[in-house]
Amino acid sequence: MTEADQMLPASVRPYKRSPVFTESTMPAGLRRRHCTKRGVWGVIRVIDGRLRYRVLDSGAESILDSGHPGVALPQQFHEVEPLGPVHFFIEFHSATETPAESPDQLEGVGPHG
Repeated sequence: MTEADQMLPASVRPYKRSPVFTESTMPAGLRRRHCTKRGVWGVIRVIDGRLRYRVLDSGAESILDSGHPGVALPQQFHEVEPLGPVHFFIEFHSATETPAESPDQLEGVGPHG
């Protein structure tokens, strides 16, 4: 069990996964302030390389790599920044298979999670 898995409630399960992104193919919206829907956790899993992960409300910042994934809590505004070449994907987790709909709180990207 990874550090990220320990941050997830026991009741949540993965229900969707993004494609693998690189520093060149990642959507621009991931580099800016955005969040997941209500009831959705995002687990950022780096395959190789590194990402800087910022939680905007608290100012917390960490470096993600293949051994250290990041967890975005529901409706927690955050952003990521590639630190050189990187490959990563995002797993979306919810307590139900179809997360509750909520107003779009993403800035610059479509529904996230």
